[in-house]
Amino acid sequence: MTMTEDRRDVGDRRDKRARFTQLPFALVLLVAAVAVLRIVQYHWREGAALIGVALLLAGVLRAVLPATRAGLLVIRGKVVDIVTYTALAAAVLYVALTIIGGPFASS
Repeated sequence: MTMTEDRRDVGDRRDKRARFTQLPFALVLLVAAVAVLRIVQYHWREGAALIGVALLLAGVLRAVLPATRAGLLVIRGKVVDIVTYTALAAAVLYVALTIIGGPFASS
């Protein structure tokens, strides 16, 4: 048996759900990409709020999904990840929703 045949055999035995392991992370990245788009369009408050929503979504997905299905959302322990994502989301949302005036003030 050659090395190529061994690799094909391993690929055939992989779980079909393994392809979708990174789907939660991709969903968070999609929300973050929309946030960046809004910021580039000079709607920085909406963009910042969407970044907060993306972090909150990451925390919720990390809380709901087991570590094997959460993909790249898993960084440390489950509780540490949830607390970190939620705290960062709260901080970003607080800043996005409370700052008024300044150089980015929208009319």
